Amino acid sequence: MKTERKLSLKSYEDIFSTEEMRQDDKREKVMDLSVSDLHPFKNHPFKVLDDDKMRDTVQSIREHGVLVPVLVRPQPDGGYEIVSGHRRHRACLLAGIETIPAIVREMDDDAAILVMVDSNMQRESILPSERAWAYRMKYEALKRQGGRSDLTSSQLGTKFQRADEIIAEQAGSSRNQIQRLIRLTHLVPALLDMVDIKKVAFNPAVELSYLKPDEQTNLLDAIESEQSTPSLSQAQRMKKFSAEGSLTLDMMRAILSEEKKPVRRQVVINLEELKDKIPPNYTDEQIQQVLVKLFTQWAQKQNKQQER
Repeated sequence: MKTERKLSLKSYEDIFSTEEMRQDDKREKVMDLSVSDLHPFKNHPFKVLDDDKMRDTVQSIREHGVLVPVLVRPQPDGGYEIVSGHRRHRACLLAGIETIPAIVREMDDDAAILVMVDSNMQRESILPSERAWAYRMKYEALKRQGGRSDLTSSQLGTKFQRADEIIAEQAGSSRNQIQRLIRLTHLVPALLDMVDIKKVAFNPAVELSYLKPDEQTNLLDAIESEQSTPSLSQAQRMKKFSAEGSLTLDMMRAILSEEKKPVRRQVVINLEELKDKIPPNYTDEQIQQVLVKLFTQWAQKQNKQQER
């Protein structure tokens, strides 16, 4: 089911000539589509979670409706593929809302990928796996398009560039860092999940991505048995042995067992130096909670800088 809604709020007969009316008819219009007719983007790299943010979105939609239309493209076999607005679509499903405002746009696969990736990169929090797969999809789409910067959603000019250069320039990063992020897509899913939860650090993960899939599966067994994940130097050694064709499960276990697990550190803080910054009624537990929160925010900022 779809109901067409024109974006203009005034009557065309009052303000437009016949020619202007014909031009306006060509403009994109917001249409009310059935939520059940919309389907997720193929291989959508961004997770749509039923978390606290989703619950807030559901409540907002129940109270105010969907304020920003989703962007979709028609499918040959019927229905529409969501290009931008997966969270809004999911929230409508959870809220029991049957229709959603949408802009329908004809796009080929590569153009749709570019819009999908760029629109989702505006999110506040993006997992390494999401960023890696999104950049890979965009990289491959740009290569198929010939690396033309004028085909991206954020135009950089008309000169021809390498696909990774275009992505790096738009992301405010380096070509090398984009390539390293894309390398993460060569990890088996279980290892990539470990990167998302910070069990395996980014730099070692890049090195481990060069291991063959069966070697990565063996590494998961080694990590489990040794209760240890590779450091950067250990991952580099595994990569070297893999290239030589000599990396075995026993060798991985031996490498992981070389370094002892880090000793849990305890830091003593002289609160006298912070007495003018801490409310006098704060308990030790409250002070500890504040410090943990501050260090968590600092770590998140550092991780974002490393990903660029």
